[in-house]
Amino acid sequence: MNTLLIDNATCIATCDRTDPAQGTELTDASLFVRGHLIEWMGPAAELPPALRAAADEVLDARGHLVTPGLVNTHHHMFQSLTRAIPGVQNAELFGWLRGLYPIWAGLTPEMVRVSTQVAMAELLLSGCTTSSDHLYLFPNGVRLEDSIEAAQQMGMRFLATRGSMSVGQSAGGLPPDAVVENEAAILKDSQRLIETWHSADHGALLQIGLAPCSPFSVSPALMRESAALARSFKGQGVRLHTHLAENDHDIAYSREKFKQTPTQYAQALGWLGEDVWHAHCVKLDDEGIGLFAASRTGVAHCPCSNMRLASGIAPVRRMLDAGVPVGLGVDGCASNDAAHMVNEARQALLLARVGRAVQAPEVRGGKTFFGCDLGPAEMGPRDALHLATRGGAQVLGRSDIGHLAPGMCADLAMFDLRTLGFAGGAVHDPVGSLLLCASPNAAYTVVNGRVLVREGRITSVDMGPLLERHNQLALALAQST
Repeated sequence: MNTLLIDNATCIATCDRTDPAQGTELTDASLFVRGHLIEWMGPAAELPPALRAAADEVLDARGHLVTPGLVNTHHHMFQSLTRAIPGVQNAELFGWLRGLYPIWAGLTPEMVRVSTQVAMAELLLSGCTTSSDHLYLFPNGVRLEDSIEAAQQMGMRFLATRGSMSVGQSAGGLPPDAVVENEAAILKDSQRLIETWHSADHGALLQIGLAPCSPFSVSPALMRESAALARSFKGQGVRLHTHLAENDHDIAYSREKFKQTPTQYAQALGWLGEDVWHAHCVKLDDEGIGLFAASRTGVAHCPCSNMRLASGIAPVRRMLDAGVPVGLGVDGCASNDAAHMVNEARQALLLARVGRAVQAPEVRGGKTFFGCDLGPAEMGPRDALHLATRGGAQVLGRSDIGHLAPGMCADLAMFDLRTLGFAGGAVHDPVGSLLLCASPNAAYTVVNGRVLVREGRITSVDMGPLLERHNQLALALAQST
């Protein structure tokens, strides 16, 4: 097995505790990898000479902060083809979708492969090592294998979810009839994908989840049957994912169509539990938070997308305090216009604070306290890093990633503290400066023991031709309607 030594790091933030404030942060430390696992970690002065001698490659980590690889819990990678599309730049969710569905109907297998590679490159450059993806359109011969093959070429750890839409406009749904699928065919393909590709092994690089798109694009029957199918693979960790309670229109649709809140609807369909995570949950009420906490249902918090579409501010601190598992998601490239995980964590930190600041005043003990009195305490830098690492791993059901310790998968990111964005910050607090200062790219990103970003450059593909082809396809897709 190949071996890798990360040597003399200025700081290693391990994220090894459930309480972010208690996580171990090592200074002048080293980390030794054998194969795809971390074998040793500790002060550089205590590194056993035999391990140093055994290292096939040594990365000089002086002046660097090492973190666990960041974990992205919600994405639509094909949308990297439709970033900043005119006509929907100022739209809210439903209008944005109606404007883009006809364009996405022109997707081809090559478009999915290339857009997935571009999205993954952007994630890797930001220190992200694991990502889920929610592909819910399959026109023109597109298959989930198109994104799976792209992930295998990039080397990223991947949870590919088989999305679906089955209720078109003629049946009261949001998407055009031309982009929905037959439910029997969806379930048949879902079973095929799990049986062909899913792995429950420690360190699995590829897993499959089932992800009917949303309450306004699939039937209750498909939701129930997808859950039953996933759970029929007992002990295999096949997870369930969808969008829920994203904005006020989402809430109104659920109340009008199902006479329930989104959380009540999810509960009635069997879509709460440790094997389920929902994207957004911006409008999750107190009852919903309680049900999510009791069932250990996860949330993919997508702050940039929520701001981009003016969906609102998710009650993340209330979720965390109640015991809801929460991770971060960059969401689709076209509802965020970026896929940078450090920036997503920074925005989560800032949005949580302003969310608290805009709350109504509270009267306690005869005194009036304004929300802004507690705003900055809503989320600190280490809380945000926790969401981006250990929190995301929990949401995706992974106990082998998300923090750094012997026996864990060798997924990590290294950030150069000597660069401009850290000036005047890293000398005080390397971890705090990562989240509070400029959002940097990673100098190195390691997945499963492989260096996929080296000195700020992707190693697995030639980015020049890839970006050129991606832009050609983006124009072709936009012009296909």
